[in-house]
Amino acid sequence: MPFPFFSSASTPAEPPARRRSTYRAPTAGAATPSADPTMEVTPDDTAAADAGATPDAGAVPENGAALVTGGTPVAGALRAEPADLERRAERRARHRAERVRNRRPSSGATRRFMALGCASAILSVSAFGAVAASAVDDTKLASGEGASDTVASADSADSAPSAADGDVIAAPVSIAARPAVTSGLSTAAAPFTGGTQVTVAGEQLDQVAQVAVGGVAAPIVAATPDQLTFQVPAVADTSLGDVAVAFTDAAGAPIAVAAPGTATVAGSAAPASLAAQLIEIDEAALHAPTQSLTLTYTSNPAIDAQRDYVLTYWSSYNTAQYTVLSGVDCANFTSQSLVARGWAMDAGWYYDRATGAMSPSWSSSTAMRDWLYGRPDLATPLDDSQRGLVKVGDIAQFDWDGSGDRDHTAVVTRVEHTANGTAVWVGGHTKDADYWNVDEALASGGGSVTYFSLR
Repeated sequence: MPFPFFSSASTPAEPPARRRSTYRAPTAGAATPSADPTMEVTPDDTAAADAGATPDAGAVPENGAALVTGGTPVAGALRAEPADLERRAERRARHRAERVRNRRPSSGATRRFMALGCASAILSVSAFGAVAASAVDDTKLASGEGASDTVASADSADSAPSAADGDVIAAPVSIAARPAVTSGLSTAAAPFTGGTQVTVAGEQLDQVAQVAVGGVAAPIVAATPDQLTFQVPAVADTSLGDVAVAFTDAAGAPIAVAAPGTATVAGSAAPASLAAQLIEIDEAALHAPTQSLTLTYTSNPAIDAQRDYVLTYWSSYNTAQYTVLSGVDCANFTSQSLVARGWAMDAGWYYDRATGAMSPSWSSSTAMRDWLYGRPDLATPLDDSQRGLVKVGDIAQFDWDGSGDRDHTAVVTRVEHTANGTAVWVGGHTKDADYWNVDEALASGGGSVTYFSLR
């Protein structure tokens, strides 16, 4: 049934639905209403073409389509020759699944092949460069070179973080050597009075924090990475014999000792050279049970003679040899003990037995102090805060009134080192005593005490 004609003045209530047609072979001489290859063809359009309708010349409707109604072309519709219509129908009626004749074969496969080839070449070159760079870096890393350059480059880079930002390239880690004693004691025996300096050799000995002899702390005199010198502490005369020497670091950990024999230090006798005694301390040795060095406390004949003199004549004066100064005999008696120790008289310190004449330094506590100040070869002054260095045979002087003069002089006869500190006992005249505790003397007389550590 033909569609009713409508013009621009009258708009239909609902435009006709557009539907895709299925493929139908064109009839010879049939006209196709539209020259637009994208224009859809309706069944009615095809029917109109089959009826042989001829459009009016010179009219070109919208989209190039010829509108017909009732088999009669609309005024101004497109006219087409049969040959043209046949060619257009042949182009328009092509099924969508058919290959277009004038379309060239796709070159996508070739392009993909070439792209993959290029990508493979680029990746191969990049991988080769990465391997080569890695090999160079590994060589530098093994030799300790380039580590600082790598870190500097990383610090200066402000680019976006990469997957390897968490990796840090550093120089090879070297395990610091722990301190170790690799020699014996330079002196195997020392008097119980202390003061003897002993040296050991080893590695990283400047890290030694404490030396203990028989459990008593020994002052460290000097320390270098390969040598350490300490001073043997004074002990009671009842502590004669062998005692252990131990070394600890700042954390309190014991320091390994590997000493095959005594060392040659400062001209001391030794069975072999130090170089022949040094051994390599490896990780196993560091965790092995630590050996101990042994020091033998012995008596000192000179100090023994001095102390014996004090203990013999503290209450029964030696009037057969010396003059007694009544009430002020303390310095006189101390000088007598020094002669027993082996000291020789000189022009500055003397006693004339024939005439009874004596120098002020012999009989006066203050004059003795001044004389000893001028004889560092014989004595070293100590205050009470250095009591830990005091030993048997040293001289103790008291200032009872705080005037600065020395009011009393005595000889140290006993020293004890305990966890609470050092206790000192003295013997002498005027305050006749063999063992007078220094702390008790200060508590009863007041004042202060100083010492002279004798050579």
